[in-house]
Amino acid sequence: MKEAAAITVVVILIAWLVWNLWNLVRMAADLRDGSWRRPMWWTRLCSVALFAGLASWTWGAFRGGLDVRKTCLFVHHERYDQAYWNSHFEEFQKLFPLHIKCNADFDLVPAWVNPTVVGCAVIAAIAIAVLLWFGMTHLTSAYRKEKQS
Repeated sequence: MKEAAAITVVVILIAWLVWNLWNLVRMAADLRDGSWRRPMWWTRLCSVALFAGLASWTWGAFRGGLDVRKTCLFVHHERYDQAYWNSHFEEFQKLFPLHIKCNADFDLVPAWVNPTVVGCAVIAAIAIAVLLWFGMTHLTSAYRKEKQS
């Protein structure tokens, strides 16, 4: 049962990736002809931003591997400080901002991950706000047309 759920998640993520790659192509073409004024362009932007944010967060969250100590020592050739890890354990368990530190000076999470997640969230929020504006404009114009007739 777990395998079926994992396969389903992978298939959904691959489909979302393909959809977003298509969205990037369409968004670039739509910028030239002014289609960015339509709701579908903003829906595509929101989808791409959410996917990029999720991909960035996932990249950062799994940088520690299965064993952080071994990743620090053997992959990055950094000293692993168990006392530092124990004293900051709660910080490393938070979902955001991501930090997986070997010691006080070296973080396994790349510096670009947290700002990318925030930037993608801001872009997605702006796209959602614009989509809500489109929806409200449509509803109010439909209401005005109904009152006039």
